[in-house]
Amino acid sequence: MTHDMTLRVRYGETDQMGVVYHSNYFRYFEAARASFFRDLGYSYKRFEEEGFMLPLTSCDCDFKKPAKYDDEIIIRTTIASHKGVRIKLAYQAIRIDDGRETLLVEGSTTHAFVNMDMKPVNIKKENPEFYNLLTKQI
Repeated sequence: MTHDMTLRVRYGETDQMGVVYHSNYFRYFEAARASFFRDLGYSYKRFEEEGFMLPLTSCDCDFKKPAKYDDEIIIRTTIASHKGVRIKLAYQAIRIDDGRETLLVEGSTTHAFVNMDMKPVNIKKENPEFYNLLTKQI
């Protein structure tokens, strides 16, 4: 499954050069991740209410072209890999130019499945409903 979240670059997200400041892409990825889970029918909020969290263990970002103030961009999210205790999500930031898509950024985040005590859990065993939703997306 591919999930698209559209946003418009705000002025405060740009730097002196007028382009999106690099760290803001990780905020975009976070928003897209929450939207992805919500659209699965299993919100991040529900996941936490049921006693689980997804702390970040790794992230990367490859910048290809800049986004600028007021650009409309899509953050496209997919599951890159999913195992019992980890999930890796891949992202693309894409600008819409007169109906054409221009790839701006590619990145990923890797997360561990943990309980509220920060102990790793095998999500397949501990939360089979969530695991099955994720498995259907690959």
